[in-house]
Amino acid sequence: MTIFDLPTYAPSIFQIIWLVLVAVLWIGFFFFEGFDFGVGMLVPFLGKTDKERRVLINTVGPHWDGNEVWLLTAGGAMFAAFPGWYATLFSGLYLPLLLVLLGLILRGVAMEYRSKQESRLWRTVWDWLIAIGSLLPPLVFGVGFANFIIGVPLVEKITAFGNPIALVPEGLFWGLFSPFALIGGLLIVALFISHGAFFVALKTRGEIAERAQKSGGVVALVALVLAAAFVVWGNLAFWLPAEQGQLPWLKVVAWVTGAIAVLCIALAWFMNGKGRDGWAFIGSSLATVMLVVMFFAHFYPGLGFDNGLLTSVTIDISSASSTQHTLTLMTIACIMVPVVLGYTFWSYFGVFKRRLSADNIPDLEVVAAA
Repeated sequence: MTIFDLPTYAPSIFQIIWLVLVAVLWIGFFFFEGFDFGVGMLVPFLGKTDKERRVLINTVGPHWDGNEVWLLTAGGAMFAAFPGWYATLFSGLYLPLLLVLLGLILRGVAMEYRSKQESRLWRTVWDWLIAIGSLLPPLVFGVGFANFIIGVPLVEKITAFGNPIALVPEGLFWGLFSPFALIGGLLIVALFISHGAFFVALKTRGEIAERAQKSGGVVALVALVLAAAFVVWGNLAFWLPAEQGQLPWLKVVAWVTGAIAVLCIALAWFMNGKGRDGWAFIGSSLATVMLVVMFFAHFYPGLGFDNGLLTSVTIDISSASSTQHTLTLMTIACIMVPVVLGYTFWSYFGVFKRRLSADNIPDLEVVAAA
């Protein structure tokens, strides 16, 4: 029996709420870490001197580690609200997620260690590790989310106790890199680079800001072409008919949000060319948000998995979720989310709102190890 032979699917209101809340947490991660990763990838290219590279790092210096909390929160919400989704995802896609972890570790260590010695070689090596560590997560997430639009295949596995569980087949890693998935990976990388460049242009002045505007305009054009191809291909080729679980109105949501994402990238490119840094950043921000909404429109109800290969078990929003009591208690705890958003925006636009330049950076100084 396959998923399509099961009774009519009827998720509860709390299951739908928590799928939306998980999407909101991923939106927060992609939005805040998007320009964070973008700045990291640009450090070796936009910074011609050590002072200029320090300016680039300082634009995200007060925030980069806090931005990663969005990923931890998104993962924690998936674990608590949809343990079946979390378990299948992390057990079946362990190697790609390990690459994400490796990138985050490289990036974090490099941020902290680059100032420990005066050597130009020392700092250059760490700057490139910041770039590599900032490249890996968006590339993996882009490829991964594209595969969830396609539908990651599942097969039935039997535990030692004779109970069936759904797992991604072994050896799937290389199968993840289909042409559509590669476009998704390159799209997220290009979008984050332009997002980061627009953020640098907004937060700096002088030559660094000019380089950021020029680089952001070029990369935004690449992101625009990739986004148009990704949205059209993804929404035309990978959508289940209504009788197989997906809702027709969600297809409209996917098309509309995908089209808005493409238009917002075009808006960001246009405004960047006019020197309107704020509007360029708003455009790339909205494009990022709309793409995540499009992703999650495809995830309903199978959570990005292709259940057609299953024989007796299935993964969907209903079967993968926690109990109603658990979801109810978690919903009450969500009153803290507006507080988190409030102090996050206050830190960006209240405490650390001034533009930076190389003139604000003191002479070379070695930070002693603790």
